[in-house]
Amino acid sequence: MSRPPNTNAAFTLPELMISAAVLGLLAALSFGTGAELLARQRVEASARLLQEGILKGRAEAERSGQPCGLSLGAEGWQAPSDGSLPACQGALSDLGDNHRAYGVEWASNFPLSLRFSANGLVIDGGTAVVWGRGTGLQRCLVMALPLGVLRVGRYEGTPQATLSGNCLRDGAS
Repeated sequence: MSRPPNTNAAFTLPELMISAAVLGLLAALSFGTGAELLARQRVEASARLLQEGILKGRAEAERSGQPCGLSLGAEGWQAPSDGSLPACQGALSDLGDNHRAYGVEWASNFPLSLRFSANGLVIDGGTAVVWGRGTGLQRCLVMALPLGVLRVGRYEGTPQATLSGNCLRDGAS
């Protein structure tokens, strides 16, 4: 003889507590991963914007046929503070509100004015490093002389110090 179905079937208290604990653990793991991913994306975006400023400065000098300059300040690419050259107008950018508010920082050993010749060549070189709160990712931009080749990579070192670390090509160890 078969038994009639139990109409009072429900989860027990221990089953509900275990389910809630597992869901809480999964939510905590996904939040931590999401926060790290967002912090990494902010560092990547800031590094790209700094790179874009250099490329736009070079293009502006070449387009106008006149030398121009940029200074990397606390808020991004600005007019040269020493007044030695006119600013590369198309390259000026304010990154401060969009990036520093989220814990993204940068440091560089670029000269006071990054100068571009009338034909778009870069006269100065240096390194900039971008890092952010919530991630161990550090990106670097290296402006190499004499041709002004711009390379972006992964920085290993302490950027707040004297930029004495290494800028490694992506994929290198």
